[in-house]
Amino acid sequence: MTKLNRELRDSTSADIRAEDGDAVTVSGYAAVFDQRTSIGGWYDEIIAKGAFAEAIGRDDVVFLINHEGLPLARTRSGTLILREDDHGLHMESTLDETDPDVLAIVPKMKRGDLDKMSFAFLPTVQEWDDSGDIPVRTIKEAQLFDVSIVTSPAYDGTDIGLRSFEAREMPTFNHTRRLLGMKTRLIGV
Repeated sequence: MTKLNRELRDSTSADIRAEDGDAVTVSGYAAVFDQRTSIGGWYDEIIAKGAFAEAIGRDDVVFLINHEGLPLARTRSGTLILREDDHGLHMESTLDETDPDVLAIVPKMKRGDLDKMSFAFLPTVQEWDDSGDIPVRTIKEAQLFDVSIVTSPAYDGTDIGLRSFEAREMPTFNHTRRLLGMKTRLIGV
């Protein structure tokens, strides 16, 4: 696989819960189904229900911060649990609260400064609809590389947080400028 194949998409919500001992549990949606989003103004994209069914259990997926750095958790070790439901790609992980990376993100999550998610993927089955003014790509199946807590998502329907805090309505922002740069931003495997 070459570095140019991976794509990133930001997504849904998550929750953080402080556990007894040295653990913090986070959960949420790294991707949402049937939500249309603009990809850099070049095309719109929709993730179809079932797009990750083959990837779950097959792909070694890591949980990262902004798609970078050392993993907070991973599916291969059993510290990251992924599942699909009617809403999207759900993730859950119990993190070590003594890990410096976890110590850096938990306070930001509690304040609501980090409350969105993203996923890095390679589309393996996709359909294009060029009948409208803007082409629409529907991802039918994808290979997964990571799920990440992110600052600026492509899919605004995503979020992440501590389970012990109530979910709250967050304002939506226009991320068009960021999305424009995302089209060309590629990450190596």
